[in-house]
Amino acid sequence: MLRSLTILLLAVLAIALIGAGVVYTGVINIAADNPHALPIHALLETARERSITVRARDIEVPDLSDAELIRAGAGNYDAMCVACHLSPGSEGTELSKGLNPAPPDLTDTNRMHDPASDFWIIKHGIKATGMPAWGKSMADSNIWGLVALLEQLPSLTTMEYRALVTTSNGHQHHGGETLDHESGQPD
Repeated sequence: MLRSLTILLLAVLAIALIGAGVVYTGVINIAADNPHALPIHALLETARERSITVRARDIEVPDLSDAELIRAGAGNYDAMCVACHLSPGSEGTELSKGLNPAPPDLTDTNRMHDPASDFWIIKHGIKATGMPAWGKSMADSNIWGLVALLEQLPSLTTMEYRALVTTSNGHQHHGGETLDHESGQPD
């Protein structure tokens, strides 16, 4: 028994030393313009999807068909999200093309989406992806507005999207914007 325990302990120590060696030699290229190897990509993607699914499963989704909620979401989306996630009819941006992993094109009609998962992602963000945790500066009602828009986004034309943005109150959550130093109000 003691011999098996010693072998197991030495194996764990060897794995830890090899892992530390890999980390400290800099052999892993973390450059954003160098994609992960397929097995690492698959592992990270599976871990991300399972983490989101587990944490979003008890979220109660409100009625997302309310036109005012969708319109409010359009104003915030246009101000905060289009640079990475695009708008109907737009091409990839300099920012969206430079991120790795690439942010999903939320206008894609083939995008698999779940409102509860979308809410969780917007609220909590995703580490090491560029997706911020908007829940630190936005109320849940504003986040649900974004989710309501996401439900409609793939079916919107460029003109329909622009009309929603134009008729919205713009960037309205007033949680993390920079302040105008003269008035003390958000820019």
